[in-house]
Amino acid sequence: MDVILLEDVDKVGLRGDVVSVARGYARNFLFPRRLAEQATDARVAALHKRDEQRARHEASSAEQAETVADTLRKTVLRFDVKAGPTGALFGSVTPTNIADELWRTRKIRVDRRKIGIENIKRIGRYDVPIDVFQDVRVEVKTLVVPEGGELPSDEELEAMEAAEAAELAEQKAAEPTTPDDEFEPGPAEIAEEAASDDFDESIEVAAEEQEL
Repeated sequence: MDVILLEDVDKVGLRGDVVSVARGYARNFLFPRRLAEQATDARVAALHKRDEQRARHEASSAEQAETVADTLRKTVLRFDVKAGPTGALFGSVTPTNIADELWRTRKIRVDRRKIGIENIKRIGRYDVPIDVFQDVRVEVKTLVVPEGGELPSDEELEAMEAAEAAELAEQKAAEPTTPDDEFEPGPAEIAEEAASDDFDESIEVAAEEQEL
């Protein structure tokens, strides 16, 4: 079924995208968590209209792109986020977050798909590449700062990341081997199970129609 994403979802799409997913995946995962809604004709039309309006603010020539790029080179974005003691975020900073912040602070509209970085999941200093126009790329300095604090030095950040990696390795080594009958499905298995549910539902409907 087609759904509209209300938030960025890893390996599925970005907020505002219309994507096709298994009905069971939408019903059991996306809808309960308010990550998506069903894609009705009216909602899709509204999204297209919004995208057209936003596109008017994007660079439409090499000259405009250079002006925008010059502004972006001088821009420093800052995200104050909740993070653990090792610097891991409780969530992530996504390309959509970066695009929204650029619009909020600079009134510059960029296509989220032209922001060349995966979701940021640790505090730190980042140079985020953005394709403003053909052959015009700029890096925007971005600070991901722990809420209520300041960024540690690069050396401290590296030590925090190494400590987290060591802790995860210890936890993994201490975990008992999970028997097959206690296997917990991952995203691929959930999607496969959802697809199976849809198939079973179609069989039941067909059987009911035959009885009628």
